[in-house]
Amino acid sequence: MKIFVTDKYRVLTFMLICTVIGIGAILSRGGSQTVSNTPRIIPIYSVERDDNKLAVTFDCAWGSDDIDSILSTLKKHDCKATFFVLGTWAEKNSDAMKKIVSEGHEIGNHSYNHTHYTTLTSDKMLEDIKKANESIKKSCGISPVLFRAPSGDYNNTVIEVCHSAQMEYIQWSLDSLDWRNLSCEQMMERIVPKAKSGDILLFHNGTKYTAKSLDSILTALEGKGFSFARVSDIIYKENYITDHTGRQIPK
Repeated sequence: MKIFVTDKYRVLTFMLICTVIGIGAILSRGGSQTVSNTPRIIPIYSVERDDNKLAVTFDCAWGSDDIDSILSTLKKHDCKATFFVLGTWAEKNSDAMKKIVSEGHEIGNHSYNHTHYTTLTSDKMLEDIKKANESIKKSCGISPVLFRAPSGDYNNTVIEVCHSAQMEYIQWSLDSLDWRNLSCEQMMERIVPKAKSGDILLFHNGTKYTAKSLDSILTALEGKGFSFARVSDIIYKENYITDHTGRQIPK
């Protein structure tokens, strides 16, 4: 009997040690499995709609040589887009900013100089957002109401600070990955077959193939019955919920 009890405790002890080691391994991989009582805040990735509208967005952080080409293509397709710009980009490209606004497109805040927001304190985040807004307004007279962090890097604090600045945080549901210099065909494959009403598309200016590929991509989307609108024109301002994927759903 003593032998049975001793063996039993040895087994239980061994199982406990294995459990502790397993938990330690999970935490060492970045803590993604750590239990928290704080619910994760999800920003807007897409919108539940039945009108076949898509929002085309551009992050502007490099150069402006392709802006005229992009604007010409957008005009051809009657596509009003949303441009998320750095404060430093706005300062260096005031003429481009004025052109974007004059053609009816929307300006969003993409931070002042592309700092990763999850590395900043709340005070520094707010300071950066306000600094970018000031630069944008000075360059084109517009005060942004939409925000997208550099690289889409966010956590609860980033979202809360954004909201405290009276701005809405916007992500995306379809990513062209154009910054990787994908070909037109590769970008189309990432977007056109997957597009659905209410999607938010991500592009960048200053890349190798975006301006050259935009006409083909928009043409293909129109061929599937889609039209285009600015982010502010498709998102809901009230009476909605946001599901776990970041999709806005009207109540």
